[in-house]
Amino acid sequence: MRIVIPVVMALLLSGCIAKTAANIVTAPVRAVGQAADWATTSQDEADRNRGRELREEEERLGRQWRECMEEREDRDYCDEVHRRQSSQRPPDED
Repeated sequence: MRIVIPVVMALLLSGCIAKTAANIVTAPVRAVGQAADWATTSQDEADRNRGRELREEEERLGRQWRECMEEREDRDYCDEVHRRQSSQRPPDED
């Protein structure tokens, strides 16, 4: 009986030790993968950021048009200024 208990304990603990060893070995790989995720921008994030930039630009142009209408009350002039500013947008960066 004295021999059976240590043998059973050794068998049970060996799985625990093997799993711990595997976790220790793979930890640096997981850490590098996480760092790469933090350092790069996914396509979803890039799309979301570009959409935000476009909305902000549209809001800025709208504010300028409204301010122009308040100051000058000349719709044709304000439309022309708005059209010129809209066409001067920088090209999309790839």
